[in-house]
Amino acid sequence: MELINGKTFWPTTFTSHPHYPVLQENLSCDCLIIGGGMGGALSAKLLTDQGIDTVVIDKRDIGYGSSMANTGLLQYTNDKRLTSCIQTFGEERGVRFYELCRDAMQHLEKISSKLEIDPWFVPRTSLYCASHEEDVPLLEEEYRNLKHYGFDVELWDQEEISAVFPFSKRAALYTSGDAEVNPFRLVHSLFHSASRQGARVYAHSELTHCDYDENGALCYTPDGTVRAKHVIFSTGYETQEIKKDRGAYLQSTYAIATKPLQDLSSWHKRSLIWETERPYLYMRTTPDGRILAGGLDENRPREEQRAIKAVHKGEILLQKIAEYFPLPDLEVDYAWEAVFGSTHDGLPLIGPHPDYPNSYFVEGYGGNGTVYSMIAASLIVDAITGKQNPDMNLFSLTRTSKPSPVQPTT
Repeated sequence: MELINGKTFWPTTFTSHPHYPVLQENLSCDCLIIGGGMGGALSAKLLTDQGIDTVVIDKRDIGYGSSMANTGLLQYTNDKRLTSCIQTFGEERGVRFYELCRDAMQHLEKISSKLEIDPWFVPRTSLYCASHEEDVPLLEEEYRNLKHYGFDVELWDQEEISAVFPFSKRAALYTSGDAEVNPFRLVHSLFHSASRQGARVYAHSELTHCDYDENGALCYTPDGTVRAKHVIFSTGYETQEIKKDRGAYLQSTYAIATKPLQDLSSWHKRSLIWETERPYLYMRTTPDGRILAGGLDENRPREEQRAIKAVHKGEILLQKIAEYFPLPDLEVDYAWEAVFGSTHDGLPLIGPHPDYPNSYFVEGYGGNGTVYSMIAASLIVDAITGKQNPDMNLFSLTRTSKPSPVQPTT
C-alpha cells in the first residue's frame, strides 16, 4: 500500500537521522515488533525500559510510513467527544477512555523530556471552535461534561476568542495539557534510545509470513528469521492487508506546511486549533514559523488522482488558514495526501486477536494516533510482562456490540 502521495515536510527537519541494517541472519528474542512507525517506536522504548529483549523489523526505512504524514498535534480530546463516548459506551467506559488519553499525554511528555534526540515536543493549549451556530449547544454540553469529570477546560465566548485571535467564532473550548511534536524526530529518537538499550532494529526487512506454535512464532523475512515469544503487529493502516477489521475503514486525508512566516504574533500561545465541522480543519505552528494544517478527509481517490488531489486540497487548506489568519505571506511549501484509518465506534483497536497466537496489534486509528499508540504500547507491555490491565478490554479487536447508553451528566 502506498501510504503517502506528495511532498512531506518532516524528513527535511532531520536529514542526519540514524539508519538501520537489513536483517540477514536468524535471530531469537522475547518480542518481535513488526513496524517502524510511532506504535512500534513507543513499544520498543517501553519494552527495552523493562529489559525485554526486542527486535524490530520494517519493510521501509524506519519512520518512512505514515509517521511522515503525521502532523504532530497531540491532544487528550478526540474526534469523538466525551459526551458521545458516554452515550455510546456508558459513563464508566466513556470517561475512562478520556482519562487514558490524558494519562497518555502526560506519559508522552515524560518520555520526550528524557530522549537524547530532541523530538520538538512543546506543551500547547488547544482551541476547539464551533464552526456553526448550531454547534454551540454541543460545545456547551461537552464543556459541562469535561468539567464534571475533572478535565482542564474553559468555555470561551465570541468576545474572549476575538480578544486574543484575529478571527471570531461563536464559541470554543479552550483546553490545557496538549502538545505539538515532530513525529518523524520522535520516532527516530525513540528507536535511538531503544537501540542503545539493546533493541535490534532492521529496515528494508519485510515480514513474509509467521508460523505459530505454543512457544511463540517464527517470523520470516526475505533474508532472515526471528524466533519470538511475543509478536507486536504495529503495521498501521497496512494492518488491513494482513487482517480485515470490520470495525475499521480507510480514507484519505490532506495536509500542508506553509513557507516560514515573518510574524505569527497574532496566534495566541501558538495554540492547536481545530473545529466542529466534519470533515474538519486543524492547524498548528512549527518551531521555524510555518503553519501546518490538515483535514478535509474523504473517500480514497483512484491512484492516478492522488497527486492532483494533494495539490488541490492543499490550495483549499491554504484558503482556510487565511480565513483564520489573513497573513500577507501565506504560501504552500509542502502538500501531501495520505491514507488515514478510523473506526466506526471511535476507539482504536489494541490487543490480541484469536487468529494470531502470542501476538498483539497496535491500530491507533483516529485523529489521535500518537496518543492511541502510547496507550497501546503501555497496555501491551503490561500484558507481556504479566500485569493484568482491564483497560485492554475497552479496545478489543473482536468487540461487536455496544453497552446500553448512559445519559451524560449535565
